[in-house]
Amino acid sequence: MTLTETARPAFPRAFAGARRRWTGLALLLAAVPVVTALSLAVGAGGIPPAEVLDVLLRPDGSEAAIIVHDLRIPRTALALAVGAALGLAGALMQGQTRNPLADPGLLGIEAGAALAVVLSIALLGIDTIAGYLWFGLAGAGAAAVAVLAISSSRGGPDPLSLVLAGAATTALLMALTQGIAVRDANSIQAYRVWGSGTVMGRGLDILYQVLPLLLLGLLLAAASAPGLNLLQLGDDVARSLGQHPLRQKVLGIAAVMVLCGAATAACGPIGFVGLTVPHAARYLCGVDYRWVTAYSAVLGGLLLTLADTIGRVIALPSEVHVGIMMTLLGGPVFVLIVRRTGLVRI
Repeated sequence: MTLTETARPAFPRAFAGARRRWTGLALLLAAVPVVTALSLAVGAGGIPPAEVLDVLLRPDGSEAAIIVHDLRIPRTALALAVGAALGLAGALMQGQTRNPLADPGLLGIEAGAALAVVLSIALLGIDTIAGYLWFGLAGAGAAAVAVLAISSSRGGPDPLSLVLAGAATTALLMALTQGIAVRDANSIQAYRVWGSGTVMGRGLDILYQVLPLLLLGLLLAAASAPGLNLLQLGDDVARSLGQHPLRQKVLGIAAVMVLCGAATAACGPIGFVGLTVPHAARYLCGVDYRWVTAYSAVLGGLLLTLADTIGRVIALPSEVHVGIMMTLLGGPVFVLIVRRTGLVRI
């Protein structure tokens, strides 16, 4: 039993034609500063937009300036970058597997990062985000390589084998993670915060550490996106049209590994961005992956930043972590998308 996209595009094209697609992308990019300003102004201590602009231009050491510069700018910048990475990784993953229900977690990246983080806390006593960031990256990469090795044949990773290998590897790694965490109080407390997925408490130093990897992932994605359209026709057809399927798969999955691995290591596992955003992108621009990937990156950054902003005020005086907010928002939305558009056939 396999999941495949229907022959007819699942969504209507809201922006048909290159000119309208450019217009739609420009509108999304124009929304970025608006969402950024909202994120800087909204929180437990609301700051009027005029005061936000004033302390941005003339930081004076006031309470508002400290909140904006030390707390909200870092988390907003990280939310935009991580959301863009997850949205782009989700579009690539769905294109590589030809499975509209695939997301980057299919490679075991989140589970591998979680196990590495717990091991670094339990065995090495590391208790800072910057300290176990690189362990999370290493664990994410190792898990993805293991899944690829299990699911690959001479022609590269098979979509169905990739799903099965990813599910089995994720289950095994999560079982190991939970087994270690429950035996160590320090591990379970640190893992509880990291594992919920959050940009709270992250400084710009975290963004600076993962930014080179995010840029590398962006370059790999840009190189692999144009060939995804031919991969949708199958390896044999793509090869007959001059495409190199194995090279294309390696490029695309390497981009997913780097993008999702860096995002997960920095903020913890955040679900539903990579799953739902590509469907919204296809609704807006059609099924051409050259456009789907671009739209997904921008939409992912916008969505995650908005979710983080809502999470700050929905349960005052405390906050709801953005990973939890994405589950609350993304789950019902995705069920609605599946039921209304008939994404898959059994």
